[in-house]
This record gives sequence, structure tokens and C-alpha cells, in this order.
Amino acid sequence: MTEILCKLVDLYIYLIIGRVILSWFPANPNGPLGQVVAVVMKLTDPVLVPVRRALPLAGSLDLSPLVVLLFLQIVVQGMLLRC
Repeated sequence: MTEILCKLVDLYIYLIIGRVILSWFPANPNGPLGQVVAVVMKLTDPVLVPVRRALPLAGSLDLSPLVVLLFLQIVVQGMLLRC
């Protein structure tokens, strides 16, 4: 069971990294890349939006992905699941 949870956390980490990379490229919402962006945003927004609201402003930088990635890797994988 722990292995499955570790793999799911890994997958979510990849989704967040993918979202960060996709944010660098403009995407047509009606095109295939726009559809991928929409799916990735729907999967990552429930975690990133509350963290984004809680963080102080850092100019135009969105630090919420960094905070969530550190939390997932250090707390969830490192301390709870011991992946």
C-alpha cells in the first residue's frame, strides 16, 4: 500500500512540475495543448490555490508550487511514507 501512495505522490509532483513548465508557454484554450493545460490545472488547483492565498506576495512570482513540492517531498514522502 505504501508503494502505491509513493507512486501517486510522485505522479502529483510531476503534474505540478508540468504545470510550472506549461505556464511558460502560451496555449490556445481550444487547441490540444490548451486541453492538457486545463486538465493539469484542474488536478493541481485544489492544492496550489489555498497555498497561494496563504503566502505573502513575492512580486510576480508564484511560490506556491515550490512550497507544495517541498511539503510533498519532505513531509509526505520523507517523514510519513518513507519513500
